[in-house]
Amino acid sequence: MARTAIVAIGGNSLIADQEHKSVEEQFKISNITCKHIVDMIEDGWDVVITHGNGPQVGFILLRSEISSEQIHSVPLDSVGADTQGAIGYMLQQNLYNEFLKRRIDKKCCTVITQCVVDEKDPGFQNPTKPIGPVYTKEDAIKKKESENWDIVEIPNKGWRRVVASPLPRRIIEMESIRELIHGGFIVIAVGGGGIPVVEDNEGILHGTAAVIDKDLASSLLAADLSVDLFLISTDIDRVYVNYGQTDQIALDKITLADAEKYLEAGEFAPGSMGPKVKAAINYLRNGGTKVIITSAGNIGKAIRGEAGTHISV
Repeated sequence: MARTAIVAIGGNSLIADQEHKSVEEQFKISNITCKHIVDMIEDGWDVVITHGNGPQVGFILLRSEISSEQIHSVPLDSVGADTQGAIGYMLQQNLYNEFLKRRIDKKCCTVITQCVVDEKDPGFQNPTKPIGPVYTKEDAIKKKESENWDIVEIPNKGWRRVVASPLPRRIIEMESIRELIHGGFIVIAVGGGGIPVVEDNEGILHGTAAVIDKDLASSLLAADLSVDLFLISTDIDRVYVNYGQTDQIALDKITLADAEKYLEAGEFAPGSMGPKVKAAINYLRNGGTKVIITSAGNIGKAIRGEAGTHISV
Protein backbone atom coordinates (compact mmCIF):
# COMPACT_ATOMS: atom_id res chain seq x y z
CA MET A 1 0.00 0.00 0.00
CA ALA A 2 1.19 3.51 -0.84
CA ARG A 3 1.28 6.16 1.85
CA THR A 4 -2.08 7.92 2.02
CA ALA A 5 -2.69 11.60 2.72
CA ILE A 6 -5.69 13.87 3.07
CA VAL A 7 -4.96 17.26 1.50
CA ALA A 8 -7.51 19.87 2.57
CA ILE A 9 -7.54 23.02 0.43
CA GLY A 10 -9.58 26.15 1.15
CA GLY A 11 -12.31 27.54 -1.10
CA ASN A 12 -10.67 30.96 -0.79
CA SER A 13 -7.40 29.48 -2.08
CA LEU A 14 -9.08 29.01 -5.49
CA ILE A 15 -9.53 32.79 -5.79
CA ALA A 16 -6.47 35.00 -6.26
CA ASP A 17 -8.20 38.27 -5.33
CA GLN A 18 -11.42 40.22 -5.87
CA GLU A 19 -10.38 41.09 -9.42
CA HIS A 20 -9.80 37.44 -10.39
CA LYS A 21 -12.70 35.33 -9.19
CA SER A 22 -14.34 34.13 -12.42
CA VAL A 23 -14.64 30.41 -13.13
CA GLU A 24 -11.80 30.72 -15.64
CA GLU A 25 -9.57 32.33 -13.05
CA GLN A 26 -10.47 29.66 -10.49
CA PHE A 27 -9.39 27.01 -12.99
CA LYS A 28 -6.01 28.69 -13.35
CA ILE A 29 -5.46 28.99 -9.59
CA SER A 30 -6.60 25.42 -8.87
CA ASN A 31 -4.21 24.20 -11.56
CA ILE A 32 -1.28 25.54 -9.54
CA THR A 33 -2.48 23.71 -6.42
CA CYS A 34 -3.01 20.53 -8.43
CA LYS A 35 0.59 20.62 -9.68
CA HIS A 36 1.80 20.57 -6.06
CA ILE A 37 -0.54 17.67 -5.27
CA VAL A 38 0.69 15.74 -8.31
CA ASP A 39 4.24 16.25 -7.02
CA MET A 40 3.11 14.31 -3.93
CA ILE A 41 1.51 11.61 -6.06
CA GLU A 42 4.65 11.33 -8.17
CA ASP A 43 6.58 10.87 -4.93
CA GLY A 44 4.45 7.82 -4.05
CA TRP A 45 1.49 9.21 -2.12
CA ASP A 46 -2.14 8.27 -2.61
CA VAL A 47 -4.12 11.45 -2.04
CA VAL A 48 -7.66 12.24 -1.01
CA ILE A 49 -8.47 15.89 -1.68
CA THR A 50 -11.01 17.87 0.30
CA HIS A 51 -11.86 21.51 -0.29
CA GLY A 52 -13.74 24.53 0.99
CA ASN A 53 -16.54 26.24 -0.92
CA GLY A 54 -17.37 29.45 0.97
CA PRO A 55 -16.92 31.96 -1.87
CA GLN A 56 -18.51 29.64 -4.42
CA VAL A 57 -21.59 29.15 -2.23
CA GLY A 58 -21.79 32.94 -1.93
CA PHE A 59 -21.71 33.35 -5.71
CA ILE A 60 -24.58 30.90 -6.22
CA LEU A 61 -26.69 32.49 -3.49
CA LEU A 62 -26.12 35.93 -4.99
CA ARG A 63 -27.18 34.70 -8.44
CA SER A 64 -30.25 33.14 -6.85
CA GLU A 65 -31.02 36.44 -5.11
CA ILE A 66 -30.72 38.48 -8.29
CA SER A 67 -32.92 36.10 -10.30
CA SER A 68 -35.46 35.40 -7.53
CA GLU A 69 -38.31 37.07 -9.43
CA GLN A 70 -37.66 34.93 -12.50
CA ILE A 71 -36.87 31.44 -11.19
CA HIS A 72 -37.03 29.36 -8.01
CA SER A 73 -34.32 29.71 -5.37
CA VAL A 74 -31.87 26.90 -4.56
CA PRO A 75 -31.87 25.33 -1.06
CA LEU A 76 -28.58 25.57 0.79
CA ASP A 77 -27.96 21.81 0.82
CA SER A 78 -28.37 21.72 -2.98
CA VAL A 79 -26.00 24.69 -3.28
CA GLY A 80 -23.44 22.60 -1.40
CA ALA A 81 -23.95 19.74 -3.85
CA ASP A 82 -23.61 22.12 -6.80
CA THR A 83 -20.28 23.43 -5.54
CA GLN A 84 -18.96 19.92 -4.83
CA GLY A 85 -19.64 19.01 -8.45
CA ALA A 86 -18.24 22.21 -9.96
CA ILE A 87 -15.07 22.36 -7.86
CA GLY A 88 -14.61 18.60 -8.22
CA TYR A 89 -14.81 19.00 -12.00
CA MET A 90 -12.20 21.76 -11.87
CA LEU A 91 -9.79 19.68 -9.79
CA GLN A 92 -10.42 16.48 -11.78
CA GLN A 93 -9.67 18.15 -15.10
CA ASN A 94 -6.51 19.83 -13.85
CA LEU A 95 -5.28 16.58 -12.30
CA TYR A 96 -6.12 14.58 -15.44
CA ASN A 97 -4.17 17.01 -17.63
CA GLU A 98 -1.21 17.02 -15.27
CA PHE A 99 -1.17 13.21 -15.15
CA LEU A 100 -1.19 13.19 -18.96
CA LYS A 101 1.73 15.62 -19.20
CA ARG A 102 3.81 13.62 -16.71
CA ARG A 103 2.71 10.22 -18.05
CA ILE A 104 1.38 9.16 -14.65
CA ASP A 105 -1.06 6.26 -14.75
CA LYS A 106 -3.66 7.62 -12.31
CA LYS A 107 -7.37 8.35 -12.39
CA CYS A 108 -9.40 10.82 -10.36
CA CYS A 109 -12.98 10.75 -9.13
CA THR A 110 -15.23 13.18 -7.22
CA VAL A 111 -17.65 11.78 -4.68
CA ILE A 112 -20.66 13.97 -3.87
CA THR A 113 -20.50 13.53 -0.12
CA GLN A 114 -23.13 13.80 2.61
CA CYS A 115 -22.25 14.22 6.28
CA VAL A 116 -24.70 13.37 9.04
CA VAL A 117 -25.16 16.07 11.68
CA ASP A 118 -27.18 15.93 14.89
CA GLU A 119 -30.37 17.98 14.61
CA LYS A 120 -29.94 18.69 18.34
CA ASP A 121 -26.43 20.10 17.80
CA PRO A 122 -26.06 23.39 19.75
CA GLY A 123 -25.11 25.07 16.49
CA PHE A 124 -28.74 25.00 15.37
CA GLN A 125 -29.76 27.04 18.41
CA ASN A 126 -26.96 29.56 17.81
CA PRO A 127 -26.33 30.08 14.07
CA THR A 128 -23.02 31.84 13.51
CA LYS A 129 -21.83 31.10 9.95
CA PRO A 130 -22.37 34.07 7.57
CA ILE A 131 -23.41 33.10 4.03
CA GLY A 132 -24.61 34.87 0.93
CA PRO A 133 -24.68 38.57 0.04
CA VAL A 134 -24.50 41.60 2.30
CA TYR A 135 -27.82 43.44 2.83
CA THR A 136 -28.88 46.84 4.05
CA LYS A 137 -30.66 46.81 7.39
CA GLU A 138 -34.00 47.41 5.66
CA ASP A 139 -33.57 44.54 3.21
CA ALA A 140 -32.25 42.29 5.98
CA ILE A 141 -35.39 42.84 8.04
CA LYS A 142 -37.54 41.99 5.01
CA LYS A 143 -35.57 38.78 4.45
CA LYS A 144 -35.85 37.83 8.10
CA GLU A 145 -39.63 38.23 7.96
CA SER A 146 -40.24 36.63 4.56
CA GLU A 147 -37.69 33.78 4.68
CA ASN A 148 -37.46 33.23 8.45
CA TRP A 149 -33.69 33.68 8.25
CA ASP A 150 -31.34 34.43 11.11
CA ILE A 151 -29.70 37.78 10.31
CA VAL A 152 -26.77 39.50 12.03
CA GLU A 153 -24.89 42.73 11.52
CA ILE A 154 -21.30 42.37 10.33
CA PRO A 155 -19.35 45.37 11.69
CA ASN A 156 -18.38 47.91 9.00
CA LYS A 157 -19.95 45.76 6.25
CA GLY A 158 -23.70 45.35 6.58
CA TRP A 159 -26.17 42.61 7.39
CA ARG A 160 -25.89 38.93 6.42
CA ARG A 161 -27.74 35.69 6.82
CA VAL A 162 -26.19 33.25 9.30
CA VAL A 163 -26.77 29.51 9.49
CA ALA A 164 -25.77 26.72 11.85
CA SER A 165 -22.34 25.11 11.68
CA PRO A 166 -22.91 21.73 13.37
CA LEU A 167 -20.23 19.12 13.95
CA PRO A 168 -19.94 16.34 11.35
CA ARG A 169 -20.82 12.96 12.88
CA ARG A 170 -20.67 10.42 10.05
CA ILE A 171 -19.75 10.36 6.37
CA ILE A 172 -22.44 8.57 4.38
CA GLU A 173 -20.26 7.72 1.38
CA MET A 174 -17.37 6.45 3.51
CA GLU A 175 -17.26 2.94 2.02
CA SER A 176 -17.42 4.27 -1.55
CA ILE A 177 -14.47 6.55 -0.83
CA ARG A 178 -12.54 3.69 0.72
CA GLU A 179 -13.19 1.38 -2.25
CA LEU A 180 -12.09 4.04 -4.74
CA ILE A 181 -8.82 4.58 -2.87
CA HIS A 182 -8.17 0.82 -2.84
CA GLY A 183 -8.93 0.84 -6.55
CA GLY A 184 -6.11 3.31 -7.14
CA PHE A 185 -8.20 6.46 -7.62
CA ILE A 186 -7.26 9.91 -6.43
CA VAL A 187 -10.48 10.86 -4.65
CA ILE A 188 -12.04 14.30 -4.17
CA ALA A 189 -14.53 14.13 -1.32
CA VAL A 190 -16.22 15.97 1.57
CA GLY A 191 -16.27 19.16 -0.51
CA GLY A 192 -17.27 22.19 1.56
CA GLY A 193 -17.37 19.99 4.64
CA GLY A 194 -19.92 17.68 3.06
CA ILE A 195 -23.62 18.27 2.47
CA PRO A 196 -25.20 18.42 5.96
CA VAL A 197 -27.99 15.90 6.40
CA VAL A 198 -30.01 14.78 9.40
CA GLU A 199 -31.21 11.23 9.97
CA ASP A 200 -34.72 10.42 11.20
CA ASN A 201 -35.70 7.50 13.44
CA GLU A 202 -35.95 5.19 10.42
CA GLY A 203 -32.54 6.19 9.06
CA ILE A 204 -34.00 8.34 6.26
CA LEU A 205 -31.80 11.30 5.33
CA HIS A 206 -32.95 14.88 4.91
CA GLY A 207 -30.85 17.86 3.82
CA THR A 208 -30.66 20.79 6.24
CA ALA A 209 -29.75 24.48 5.93
CA ALA A 210 -26.34 24.45 7.57
CA VAL A 211 -22.64 24.64 6.77
CA ILE A 212 -20.08 22.15 8.10
CA ASP A 213 -16.52 23.30 8.69
CA LYS A 214 -14.47 21.63 5.96
CA ASP A 215 -11.40 21.15 8.15
CA LEU A 216 -13.41 19.34 10.84
CA ALA A 217 -15.07 17.14 8.20
CA SER A 218 -11.65 16.49 6.63
CA SER A 219 -10.35 15.50 10.07
CA LEU A 220 -13.20 13.01 10.45
CA LEU A 221 -12.42 11.56 7.01
CA ALA A 222 -8.69 11.37 7.81
CA ALA A 223 -9.37 9.49 11.05
CA ASP A 224 -11.87 7.10 9.44
CA LEU A 225 -9.40 6.26 6.68
CA SER A 226 -6.42 6.01 9.08
CA VAL A 227 -4.31 8.05 6.67
CA ASP A 228 -0.59 8.52 7.23
CA LEU A 229 -0.76 12.31 6.87
CA PHE A 230 -3.38 15.02 7.27
CA LEU A 231 -2.19 18.09 5.34
CA ILE A 232 -4.12 21.34 5.66
CA SER A 233 -3.35 23.88 2.96
CA THR A 234 -3.98 27.50 3.89
CA ASP A 235 -2.84 30.96 2.83
CA ILE A 236 0.17 31.24 5.16
CA ASP A 237 3.34 29.16 5.31
CA ARG A 238 2.86 27.91 8.88
CA VAL A 239 1.05 28.48 12.17
CA TYR A 240 2.07 31.38 14.41
CA VAL A 241 1.44 32.43 17.99
CA ASN A 242 0.93 36.17 18.56
CA TYR A 243 0.09 36.25 14.84
CA GLY A 244 0.30 39.68 13.24
CA GLN A 245 2.13 41.22 16.19
CA THR A 246 5.74 42.34 16.40
CA ASP A 247 6.55 39.36 18.62
CA GLN A 248 4.86 36.69 16.50
CA ILE A 249 6.56 33.30 16.63
CA ALA A 250 6.44 30.67 13.87
CA LEU A 251 5.68 27.15 15.04
CA ASP A 252 7.76 24.60 13.13
CA LYS A 253 7.25 21.43 15.17
CA ILE A 254 4.80 21.07 18.05
CA THR A 255 3.08 18.23 19.87
CA LEU A 256 -0.60 17.51 20.31
CA ALA A 257 -0.31 18.82 23.88
CA ASP A 258 1.25 22.06 22.60
CA ALA A 259 -1.55 22.52 20.07
CA GLU A 260 -4.19 21.98 22.75
CA LYS A 261 -2.46 24.46 25.05
CA TYR A 262 -2.25 27.19 22.40
CA LEU A 263 -5.85 26.64 21.28
CA GLU A 264 -7.09 26.83 24.87
CA ALA A 265 -5.14 30.07 25.35
CA GLY A 266 -6.97 31.66 22.42
CA GLU A 267 -3.91 31.96 20.18
CA PHE A 268 -5.81 30.99 17.03
CA ALA A 269 -8.68 33.05 15.60
CA PRO A 270 -12.05 31.21 15.49
CA GLY A 271 -12.69 32.15 11.87
CA SER A 272 -9.28 31.27 10.44
CA MET A 273 -6.56 29.19 12.10
CA GLY A 274 -8.70 28.02 15.05
CA PRO A 275 -10.75 25.40 13.13
CA LYS A 276 -7.60 24.12 11.41
CA VAL A 277 -5.77 23.51 14.67
CA LYS A 278 -8.92 22.02 16.20
CA ALA A 279 -9.21 19.67 13.20
CA ALA A 280 -5.56 18.64 13.68
CA ILE A 281 -6.22 17.92 17.35
CA ASN A 282 -9.33 15.83 16.58
CA TYR A 283 -7.43 13.76 14.01
CA LEU A 284 -4.52 13.09 16.38
CA ARG A 285 -6.84 12.28 19.28
CA ASN A 286 -8.57 9.71 17.08
CA GLY A 287 -5.46 7.71 16.24
CA GLY A 288 -3.82 9.98 13.66
CA THR A 289 -0.07 10.30 13.48
CA LYS A 290 0.94 13.51 11.74
CA VAL A 291 -0.52 16.84 10.63
CA ILE A 292 1.10 19.51 8.48
CA ILE A 293 -0.35 23.00 8.09
CA THR A 294 1.20 25.06 5.30
CA SER A 295 0.50 27.01 2.11
CA ALA A 296 -0.14 25.30 -1.23
CA GLY A 297 3.15 26.54 -2.65
CA ASN A 298 5.07 24.97 0.21
CA ILE A 299 3.51 21.50 0.10
CA GLY A 300 6.61 19.90 -1.41
CA LYS A 301 8.98 21.54 1.06
CA ALA A 302 6.65 20.71 3.95
CA ILE A 303 6.58 17.01 3.00
CA ARG A 304 10.38 17.07 3.13
CA GLY A 305 10.30 18.77 6.54
CA GLU A 306 11.56 22.09 5.21
CA ALA A 307 8.41 24.19 5.70
CA GLY A 308 5.06 24.30 7.44
CA THR A 309 3.95 23.52 10.97
CA HIS A 310 4.28 19.84 11.85
CA ILE A 311 2.06 18.51 14.64
CA SER A 312 2.44 15.01 16.05
CA VAL A 313 1.46 13.04 19.13
